[in-house]
Amino acid sequence: MFFSQKSNGYFIDANDHAVMLARTSATTAPFTIEEVLECPAGDPTALSAMVKLIQPKKSADGYLHAAVGVYPTKRIVRRHSLEPKRLKEPEYLNEVMTQQLRVEPSKFSMVLINANNGADYDLVKATQKDVLFCGVPSDDIVALQDSLLACGIYPERVELGSVAILGALADYLGGTKTKTPTLILEVGLDSTQSFIVSAAGVEASRPVMLGLDSMVPVVQKELGLKDEEAAKKLFYSNTFDFTGMGPLLVKRLLKELQSSIGFYEVQTGQSVGQVICTQLMPKLSWLEAAIATGLGIASLRVEPAGWLLNRQITLSDNVFKSMQETRWLGLLSLMSRYNIDHALPSEEKK
Repeated sequence: MFFSQKSNGYFIDANDHAVMLARTSATTAPFTIEEVLECPAGDPTALSAMVKLIQPKKSADGYLHAAVGVYPTKRIVRRHSLEPKRLKEPEYLNEVMTQQLRVEPSKFSMVLINANNGADYDLVKATQKDVLFCGVPSDDIVALQDSLLACGIYPERVELGSVAILGALADYLGGTKTKTPTLILEVGLDSTQSFIVSAAGVEASRPVMLGLDSMVPVVQKELGLKDEEAAKKLFYSNTFDFTGMGPLLVKRLLKELQSSIGFYEVQTGQSVGQVICTQLMPKLSWLEAAIATGLGIASLRVEPAGWLLNRQITLSDNVFKSMQETRWLGLLSLMSRYNIDHALPSEEKK
């Protein structure tokens, strides 16, 4: 089913913490973001209600047709330097997936894109060696589609939200003439995806097997709580300010991040100068500041209005304030296609 240009567009970003939904005045830019809604993650009833609320007129098949960004726990978004001469070997890519990415190729849906501009990697020409492996377990894709359909959503397009955000931030850094390499963190419940991005694309990636849940035992110990369940309930509530405890809570995560940054800086001679956490709910906003302070770098503040305007996307008055919060970046990233050739060395533009 295809929409006419006059049809509303719908975009959904479903991360660990929330499901965010936008209605736009058209399916492709130029358009205006008319309305945004959100509900907690893992609440199908709330999501179904939100879908009904935001769609003024039902489609012929009863589903809300949307572009959807997802963040499966076992997603792979990993930068790797290929050996172009070996690409003719039938088993080379499977070898990389098995030995470097630690996944079973037969169980994953995987694509390769250029690390510098996000274009599909041309295995025939193989002119560039730096790529992003982007994949999801095949079973997870089926489960995701089924869960969306059950909530009244027909996914016209399903994207790895991580990849959309990386493209958006590379585009943003290029557009603002920012040369500082930036640490991008997706802090989930049980793991953290870390990336170093510049206007030239994705320069490094590393998954860290520490997430928000790893901070709960520290909360329990520091506050003298009787069990982890009580600590977890307090940690994810709005009733306690953890800002002062931030350095202790992020200590283990910082150690891993410092290792990654140090390796990158030694390899490239460039210094990572800022950090952005793309998915934190408001009650955990102290976390980015704690990480930035611990690493001795600044927090990146994205100002989306000008960037979106360059992509022929405008914000209605009733959504403007919400869109200033970093956690909406994943949703905004789904709305445009980026050509970041402005960031490429001149010899690669030819």
